[in-house]
Amino acid sequence: MSKELRINRLIRVSLPLLIVVFLCQSLRVSAADDHVSNKPEAVVVSKIKGHMNTNSSVRDVLNHPSFKGFGQFILPLDHRAYDENMQLSRVGSLLPYHSHVEPEAVVDTINYMIDQMAEGKIIFYSFYTERQKQEYPAKRNTGIFFFKGKHGAPFAIVCPGGGFSYVGSVHEGFPHATQLSRKGYNAFALQYRVGGEQRACEDLAAAISYIFKNAVSLGVSTKDYSVWGSSAGARMAANIGSYGPSGYGGYDLPRPRVVVMAYTGHSSFTRNDPPTFVVQGDNDGIVNVSTVEKRVDAMRNAGIEVEYHKYRNVSHGFGLGIGTGAEGWTESAVKFWEKHISE
Repeated sequence: MSKELRINRLIRVSLPLLIVVFLCQSLRVSAADDHVSNKPEAVVVSKIKGHMNTNSSVRDVLNHPSFKGFGQFILPLDHRAYDENMQLSRVGSLLPYHSHVEPEAVVDTINYMIDQMAEGKIIFYSFYTERQKQEYPAKRNTGIFFFKGKHGAPFAIVCPGGGFSYVGSVHEGFPHATQLSRKGYNAFALQYRVGGEQRACEDLAAAISYIFKNAVSLGVSTKDYSVWGSSAGARMAANIGSYGPSGYGGYDLPRPRVVVMAYTGHSSFTRNDPPTFVVQGDNDGIVNVSTVEKRVDAMRNAGIEVEYHKYRNVSHGFGLGIGTGAEGWTESAVKFWEKHISE
């Protein structure tokens, strides 16, 4: 066989094999490219197509894959009758004890949480054990939403209000925690059992105990923590300030370094209460302003440091106070807390 024939035969035999090898290599490269590009694409899909708007419904929030297992705690539903088809443009109707509820702000908060999940962050923790939930099924309606700040920074736990009949986290829990997180502090928003002050305070004490127990894995400092509350939530914060977590069945832990209270008629305190920051609207139809001011004066007379702000033409349940005379109050509250954080 001539040299030319041998080369032609080699090409005929080898070429198909080379083509197969090339195709296999190409498929492997393509698959690798798909694996790399799918991750960013999945995040983009979650961030854009998974976002809420004011036309989204209660059902959309409940069934959102980012909130699997705790979607029922995002909006203040709390075993009340509600319409799953209701659009978020009407979210204020779910918060009858609150004012200045802006649907766009609520949607922004929910989308921020969706983005946090898309980035792989864990935002919800259950602080009761499975055994505790089996013994007391109502404890399944609890948990803490975590808005992470700087590693090792102090933490704040925020208690939304709702007259102990619902938990208004979307208006005065998540937004407050988000602001604190953006300032570098670790912030938790509490989902507690409704139905009474005692059980709500027990849940707060259990949540603080859980944070202390798991501080290392959570990446938070337990030193100089603060407790924030609004309306019914402010009662809870004040009670923990007075009696500590152990007073409500939690661990024997230090009292909070400061208590931040918004619009509540809570009147009791102890001489051991921590420094307290208080805000109130002068047009509050639920809380008697004179009751608030009597407590402020009595605490000051007992030697307790209190910073008090009253805002004109502001009603009950103003949340962050955006668009009102109370806007920016959380900035002052943070400065008050920072003044008492040890070096």
